[in-house]
Amino acid sequence: MSDYAARVEAVMRLAPVVPVLVIEDVAHAVPIAEALVAGGLPALEVTLRTPCALDVIKAMKTVPGATVGAGTVLNPTDMAKALDAGAEFLVSPGLTPQLGEAALKADAPLLPGTSNATDVMLALDMGFERLKFFPAMAAGGPPALKAISAPLAAAKFCPTGGVSLANAPDWLALDAVICVGGSWMVPKGAPDVARIEADAREAAALKA
Repeated sequence: MSDYAARVEAVMRLAPVVPVLVIEDVAHAVPIAEALVAGGLPALEVTLRTPCALDVIKAMKTVPGATVGAGTVLNPTDMAKALDAGAEFLVSPGLTPQLGEAALKADAPLLPGTSNATDVMLALDMGFERLKFFPAMAAGGPPALKAISAPLAAAKFCPTGGVSLANAPDWLALDAVICVGGSWMVPKGAPDVARIEADAREAAALKA
């Protein structure tokens, strides 16, 4: 495992579940982050899907114990904006040469998306050994990833997309899976922080 992969894996091993967050009101950022961290989920993926996402990253960075990253990073411009906002890791639904090269040049921890063996081989060729498997359920679920990962042992994964509390144990049981990404802990709307913390504790109790 390369030093770069080790840095990405360090984030992946913070907890068995990485919350995938779509935050539409920056005022919700700190309460959500505090509840997730208190529940045992310190790695927070803020998706760049809302106008306030970069401000959410900045706000969540003020929460003690939070390791805040940016998701839905599509290109070097997104990457630069996320890093400027303080993102400590990056997650992308796929991988382009432009994004991969920019992340490696910036030495920015990137978890690029893959969905089949060709994607994984290309990612490995570029120097990425820790990968997102997306969309996890639509791409075939645990049986698909088990088959894909067998001949590509250097790669380890964070499945995201359709992952739930019910099926997360099936993913985490795979040797190739370090953690999973999921959004079930934080539904849309004003945050119920007590419920978020309780759901985070349940997710944090899952073991690979």
